[in-house]
Amino acid sequence: MDWIHPFNWLLCVSVCECWRLARSLPALHGVVQSPQFPQPYPAALSQQWDLSVPEGYQLQLSFTHLDIEPSADCYYDSLTVLYDKKVLAGFCGQENSADGHHPGNRPLLSPGNRLTLVLQTDDTNPEPHQHLGFSAHYQAKDIDECSAPDPEDSSGPLCSQICHNTLGSYMCSCRHGYELRPDQRTCVLSCGGGIFDEPEGTLSSPGYPDPSPHGLACQYVISVEPGFIVTLNFTDSFHIEHIGTQNGPSCLYHWLQVSIPDKEPQKLCGVRSPGLMPTNSYTVQLNYHTDWAGLSQGWSLHYTTQRVQCAPPSSITNGRVTPNFPQYYYRDYIQVRCDPGYKLMMDGREIKSYASMCQKNGQWHLSLPECHIIDCGEPEKLLNGGVRFISGSQNQHLSVIQYYCNEPFYSLLGGATVSYTCAADRTWRDNLDTPVIPSCIPVCGQPTMSISGFQRVMGGDKAPDKTIPWQVMLSVDGGRGGAMVIGDRWIMTAAHNLVQQDKLVLKEKVRVFVGDNDAEKLAKLTPLGVTSLHPHPEYKNTDSANYNHDSALIKLQQPLTFQAAIMPLCLPPENATYNIGQIGMVSGFGIKEDDTIANDLRYILLPVVKEDECQDSVNRAKAATSTKKIPVLTVNMFCAGVPEGGKDSCMGDSGGAYVLRDSITKRFWAAGIVSWGVGCGQTGRYGVYTRVAKYISWINKTMEDNK
Repeated sequence: MDWIHPFNWLLCVSVCECWRLARSLPALHGVVQSPQFPQPYPAALSQQWDLSVPEGYQLQLSFTHLDIEPSADCYYDSLTVLYDKKVLAGFCGQENSADGHHPGNRPLLSPGNRLTLVLQTDDTNPEPHQHLGFSAHYQAKDIDECSAPDPEDSSGPLCSQICHNTLGSYMCSCRHGYELRPDQRTCVLSCGGGIFDEPEGTLSSPGYPDPSPHGLACQYVISVEPGFIVTLNFTDSFHIEHIGTQNGPSCLYHWLQVSIPDKEPQKLCGVRSPGLMPTNSYTVQLNYHTDWAGLSQGWSLHYTTQRVQCAPPSSITNGRVTPNFPQYYYRDYIQVRCDPGYKLMMDGREIKSYASMCQKNGQWHLSLPECHIIDCGEPEKLLNGGVRFISGSQNQHLSVIQYYCNEPFYSLLGGATVSYTCAADRTWRDNLDTPVIPSCIPVCGQPTMSISGFQRVMGGDKAPDKTIPWQVMLSVDGGRGGAMVIGDRWIMTAAHNLVQQDKLVLKEKVRVFVGDNDAEKLAKLTPLGVTSLHPHPEYKNTDSANYNHDSALIKLQQPLTFQAAIMPLCLPPENATYNIGQIGMVSGFGIKEDDTIANDLRYILLPVVKEDECQDSVNRAKAATSTKKIPVLTVNMFCAGVPEGGKDSCMGDSGGAYVLRDSITKRFWAAGIVSWGVGCGQTGRYGVYTRVAKYISWINKTMEDNK
């Protein structure tokens, strides 16, 4: 290294006068290059680079290129590498050049974490061979402090027991039974193991498997979370000095004492391992004692924990416990679900759900509930009907009921009898699984009493009670008229009963009476309340000579309850036929043959008349009078009567029903509404009736729109 000396003085001067790069935080690697690299470096240059990496590392420098003017001992231009002002190397020349000193591919390793580079050039960079300077890469190299020789200051090894090399540093640790002192280098014996609160762990005597030191008084406490129990599992390598006796080993001088709350402490010694030792406690204290003599090889154990166990829940009648485990432990949850049709009950009240947790004391935090059969409550009442039990009792699950209607006045919609069962959702459901109860619809046109023979209205006989239950006695502003019941809230009559002088009468002046064949008795009853009046919108009878569309509906305030004396009349189908000669019946409280008002309901049997014969009758009436205007006969009307006269409806019967009887169903249906006529019961004259079948659509729409 004698080639360095000629420029020692020069280095000293240059180091004092050169400029330094700004400091930055140490990096793990970097690149350093001569000025203007890869262009030729300038002449008359003196530049210094201070390189560093983090503490705990060495700095390694590797040249990727070096081209500095060569000279003997690098006299003219040179790159000098220093560590703490001590020159490590000086470089110049080119790779494989005869003059100079080139580093080649060998990296340079600093004794510490820093290096200083100094580039000095003279006043020239000769042509034509200008030199490019250098480029180098530096990086941090970890120092293995643990493999380094002990310090020369006789301070001892870095770590007294175990040394662990780390990136940029090192750390010390101790063997079991020892603990690291505050200097983080030396280890001292530790008998206080502290508190072990992890779910499992390993404990052993100090220095194990080496023999235990003398004079030990070590204490270890295992204390885990309440709700868990500790189990000790000693290894087979167990040796604690003992004195043999007939009753087994005596732990007189050395022992390991196991203390469990609420139990007598147990001293262990000898050469036989205790093996697996359940404690049934979440806390255990171990005390290890040796005197100043004797020899114990020591002990080692691994402890584990498991959750406290709760007793399996008992079975639930009409229910089940989930999940179904062979054993249940601390923090396990159970739920109780009742069988379909049963409900959870606890302390006399129903609960929506039940869950209970196994507690740390081994008890369930809630007692088990019971499953009681559900009930669906009283079945919904059926209007105009009732309910009967088929099976079961107290409306309980799977009880079966049937709805029925008050026959013969009402029948079930659809006709079939349907059973309802109390379902698990506490609703009564039919066999289609719907909770909708049936409806009772009125039976129409089927009186409970029949007329054995028919007589005429004028001069006819009284109607027996309950034989014409659809008959209505109408009183409009004091005048009497007729009408018929067609629904529980609907009455049908003639429009001319409700429209007077082209004006609709006030509903308060319309009085409706039903339920008796005696007019005087009816008049003493409270009339039915009227909600609204609905004459046909096309009825226009300004001069009392146009009875076309003579039909009207009356809506009642309260629905009627049908019974033998009050029943509705059936409406005809839209395609109903009126066969010539077919016998129909008219009833009413109108004028009798002696021109007196009938007090009793009367009836007569009248045949349907041919249309042309009816028209001829009207034409003859027009020809026979010049003072009275005869109404026009339209397709919305039909005639009934006999040519010889004497049998007819009359004043006071207007709005009443002309009924025909279906030959198959035997039901009476409203064929006509008593509308008008020329005289009453005169020879060659007939009564004229509104043809109801023409107005079925209007009737249904009016009732639907005015529910």
